[in-house]
Amino acid sequence: MTNVADMTLDELREALAPHLAPNAAFDGWSAAAITAAADAIGADHDIARLAIPARPVEMIDLWFAHVDREMARRLPPEILTPMKIRAKITGLVEARLDILAPDREALRRAVAILAMPQNAARATRLGWRSADTMWRLAGDTATDYNHYTKRAMLAGIYAATIAVFLNDETEGQLETRAFLSRRIENIMQFEKAKAKLSARSDHRFSMSRFIGRLRYNAR
Repeated sequence: MTNVADMTLDELREALAPHLAPNAAFDGWSAAAITAAADAIGADHDIARLAIPARPVEMIDLWFAHVDREMARRLPPEILTPMKIRAKITGLVEARLDILAPDREALRRAVAILAMPQNAARATRLGWRSADTMWRLAGDTATDYNHYTKRAMLAGIYAATIAVFLNDETEGQLETRAFLSRRIENIMQFEKAKAKLSARSDHRFSMSRFIGRLRYNAR
């Protein structure tokens, strides 16, 4: 493992990221949380503040990026590949919830900050990034409009799930997991309906196709 003193600023940011939330729960998303995170890994305070500007949204962004990396670490390809798509997406979202669970107060503060009007665009980008990461880990390779609809739907479901999660006092967040299961079912039903509609359109009468067959009739 790289010695803290020898880390580049990018490496230091990544090392500090998981320690921001536990301190933000008490100190807020502030310079104090950066100082406490630096203490947690033995980093110089001034260098830590150079690596991470004391701007709440930037700090939250770094923490969410850490959650993305940790989610990928917990669910590597050898685990995800044999699973069906529904199980993959459910597993990925639940992995995120497990990672976030110890820091729900920090997440609550982060959500409040991202809900501010001036942060709306950044919040949307962060939600999209998380959804995109999950779909990519699930093996999605769509490049047409499906790429966007899948991510938009999952980003919306993830945001709604987080809202339930923050107020869920059931053991193991059973209420949140049940809510997530229902929402994932909605995605699956939508995808099935879309596939059926696409199949029907493929068999719909097409004048250009009909003319083409007349012109290039098999000999």
